[in-house]
Amino acid sequence: MPLKVLVVPDKFKGTLTAQEAAEAIARGWRKARPTDTLELLPMSDGGDGFGEVFSRLLRAKAQTVKTVDAAHYPTRARWWWEPKSKTAIIESARVIGLAMLPPSKFHPFDLDTSGLGAVLQAAAKNGARHCLIGIGGSATNDAGFGMARALGWRFLDGQGAALERWTDLSSLSRIVPPESSAVKGMKIIVAVDVQNRLLGPRGASRVYGPQKGLRPQDFPLAERCLRRLAEVTTKHFHRDYSVLPGAGAAGGLGFGLFAFTGARARSGVELFAGYAQLTRRLRGVDLVLTGEGALDKSTLMGKGVGEIARLCRRPGIPCIGLAGILNDESLLKRRFTGVHCLAPEMTSPERAKRRAAFWLGKLAAKVARGRG
Repeated sequence: MPLKVLVVPDKFKGTLTAQEAAEAIARGWRKARPTDTLELLPMSDGGDGFGEVFSRLLRAKAQTVKTVDAAHYPTRARWWWEPKSKTAIIESARVIGLAMLPPSKFHPFDLDTSGLGAVLQAAAKNGARHCLIGIGGSATNDAGFGMARALGWRFLDGQGAALERWTDLSSLSRIVPPESSAVKGMKIIVAVDVQNRLLGPRGASRVYGPQKGLRPQDFPLAERCLRRLAEVTTKHFHRDYSVLPGAGAAGGLGFGLFAFTGARARSGVELFAGYAQLTRRLRGVDLVLTGEGALDKSTLMGKGVGEIARLCRRPGIPCIGLAGILNDESLLKRRFTGVHCLAPEMTSPERAKRRAAFWLGKLAAKVARGRG
């Protein structure tokens, strides 16, 4: 019997965008089961690819603005604009992303989020009333310090001197807001896929810092600076933003957006599900195919692909996960109907990365034949 299949993958990081992954899965599946009806729905929970995914859902048009990357090198950053609802879509990874920088060339102590300020200002200049911002994939660990400075906030030490580097925040005495805020009145929603607070063993520096180049010997300074920033902002706002879930996301950028722009956090997958009308799309579906570069226990901790599988369980829709690599298979099978990987199931990791679309298509075809 022909099946109605929803293909809803995230990116395969470093090899395929969510759109490319969806197309590869569909090509392979159709070769094995040409009579099935496939609907492609690339997804993002807030990281790399957020802009492309959400711009398709909202039919927003691409814009560019001159700014700087995390290392302060000039760049032209893309963002998206939907004029009818006056909604801006910003993907932080396209401005201050780790993937934009040469591997291991820069230390996080030398990077910040200032480039993001120009993009927010461009959205405000366009008259944005709403802004969706995905913050995953950042290279930074400055808790939004650079972004706030770019928006006009001043950070002063005990002598009234302005601090220009986030690694000097341990001497922070007070913060001074801008005379007029470019983002005032803009409703900013931050898409996050983690619940970490800013500080502590599960905070930004210790959990995500090592991915960006922080070493264990760097943790004390990083933690001391961000703790002082949290203390001074708590005194200024009479609210401790550092303890909010998601404050530690993207090197503390979640915290910076909450404190200095009034942003609110939303689960990235919930945001996607709402704009994609996922509940409606799941009605009448016989099978869901999802996937990302790696499936492991972290997939089940609020990440988009794991949440797709969870949403399928209640209505009893089979959900199959496809991945580049696979770990913790027994845990994953408690949520997924089945899980399959490129390496070593189909080929070596090196070959899988070189021809990711080809091998993902072959894996999809193999799984499809098993449904016959």
